[in-house]
Amino acid sequence: MANITRYIPNTFTCFNLFFGCVASATALQGHYQWAFLFIIISALFDFLDGMMARLLHAYSDIGKDLDSLSDVVSFGVAPSLMVFSLLGSITYPDYLQPVSRLLPYFAFVIAVFSALRLAKFNNDPRQSHSFIGLPVPAHALFWASLVSTSAGHLDGIIAHNPLSVYLPFLLIFLMSWMLVSRLPMFSLKFENLSWADNNVRYLFLAVSLVLLILFREIGVAAVILWYIILSVLQQFITCRR
Repeated sequence: MANITRYIPNTFTCFNLFFGCVASATALQGHYQWAFLFIIISALFDFLDGMMARLLHAYSDIGKDLDSLSDVVSFGVAPSLMVFSLLGSITYPDYLQPVSRLLPYFAFVIAVFSALRLAKFNNDPRQSHSFIGLPVPAHALFWASLVSTSAGHLDGIIAHNPLSVYLPFLLIFLMSWMLVSRLPMFSLKFENLSWADNNVRYLFLAVSLVLLILFREIGVAAVILWYIILSVLQQFITCRR
């Protein structure tokens, strides 16, 4: 039995990788909502593999490496391909036409910084109970939500306000910087259910539920922004004490 249980977390990790590959393929085909769904499924398996490893005490160096490699695909490459496909489908203003075929490749900055974030996480003992910088699954869900809801609307937005064509690229660099920033961000791991120890987590979950009900699909991106804002507020309050 012990020999079987030690493979269970890695099996969940492999499912994470599998659905990350499927998300990548569907992103290239322009099926953004399906890609979004498969990234959510990958995130679920990413959560389950860690939970099973803790419950079964089935930790291994192979499992740690496999988890990072899977996360690079599911939460780095897959959202990059969603953004790449979207940026390649929009109509750019005339003055950007000479470089319009090159601009979508900026999407792969997402994959590069996701890999850097994972490498930092694996070698930083301070991140066992909290995070430093935005976690890659949260970053991927932000982009998947944003792309799946903005597809088909960007051309109209750019036609109405030509300067808005720069917004996706600004977000790419801003959110990529968030991945490797030194900003402490709270974890959703509950060690107990007391309000005193988990008030930030309870507040986050309550507001997140409202955002998801009100905004549905784009609400996922709003939840990630709320997570960043709340982490900044928590750090500000901590520094003032």
